[in-house]
Amino acid sequence: MDIPLSVGSIYNFNKSAYERLEGFEAWLIKKLIESEVNHADETGINIDGKRHWIHCISNSSLTYHYSHNLRGTAAMESGGVIPLFKGTLCHDHWKPYYTYSCIHSLCNAHHIRELERAFEQDNQEWAKKMQHLLLKINTATDQAGGDLSSEESKKFWKLYRKIIKEGEMECSAPIRPEGIKKRGRLKRSKARNLLERLKNFEEDTLRFMDNELVPFTNNQGERDLRMTKVHQKIAGCFRSSEGAKFFCRIRSYISTCKKQGVSANEALTLLFLGKYPDFITADVNGSISHQD
Repeated sequence: MDIPLSVGSIYNFNKSAYERLEGFEAWLIKKLIESEVNHADETGINIDGKRHWIHCISNSSLTYHYSHNLRGTAAMESGGVIPLFKGTLCHDHWKPYYTYSCIHSLCNAHHIRELERAFEQDNQEWAKKMQHLLLKINTATDQAGGDLSSEESKKFWKLYRKIIKEGEMECSAPIRPEGIKKRGRLKRSKARNLLERLKNFEEDTLRFMDNELVPFTNNQGERDLRMTKVHQKIAGCFRSSEGAKFFCRIRSYISTCKKQGVSANEALTLLFLGKYPDFITADVNGSISHQD
């Protein structure tokens, strides 16, 4: 059955849902702060022709999206989760994440791709060895049920550091030419930057093999941002920052509900009946208020 809807009606529905979800968002932020493991990622968006960002903090049961005109720490402070979070944060080594004192875990899917590039384009043999080792550790960890025995873990640590040493021989740091007094860090190749990251952040790279809650990749965060990217492809942009805020909060609710086994249709029906699904605490259920 075709039911015509005006642009104004759609706006009013979105605005009403956004307002009704204020209590949900407060509950969501609290739950994410209390979580043991979270994933963080962000993607660029266009709001009325200007560059903005949608940030995502999520795990297997919760999803939180929010928009901001910046990508770094100011946006993370605005989101309200990462500055207070003390668990393990999985991410792609975006440096502002290291501003915060939580435990960090790096995405090895990114490492695998970068190692492939270093081998294929820069002929770095150490990179191929490291790629093979990381995949081997991941397989062994899965087969062990999520974390390795102390003996096997030590064996892989030894192999990891051996390859790093080989890499330092093959892909040495640049040396400043004599007579040049220019200050600052000499420019590194992409392969050298990758090698130094794997060396300096070895614990964050291999954390997955000793903690069954920590995954090999940050794929959870990337998957939870996928619908945002689909929206961008279809709509092209958001017309206003208000529209982006509506989208983020409503999308957070629908995604979280789906992870909890509640369909989008059921979740929205409950919302407009003035209720939240059962998995949300009772004090939040009583907080929905809206003036029609």
